[in-house]
Amino acid sequence: MNEEEIKKTVFQLLKNIAPETDPSLLMPEENIREALNIDSFDALQFIVSLCEKLKVDIPEEDYGKTSNLKSLIGYLIQKTKG
Repeated sequence: MNEEEIKKTVFQLLKNIAPETDPSLLMPEENIREALNIDSFDALQFIVSLCEKLKVDIPEEDYGKTSNLKSLIGYLIQKTKG
């Protein structure tokens, strides 16, 4: 899966979690939860959805690597390669 496909998937899943927002407007270094006003439950749902959709495992100790768009996309690129 390439970066553009991953980004599209991330935006789609974020839109499902926070339908009143436009995730495509996120800045690369902006905190996703803060910018989209996502609570911890919805954040967990987002992570689970990513795992299911991309068929990757994101262990709890890696959740910090998914806080902004830049780190999340980079992390997912590495996970989908391996």
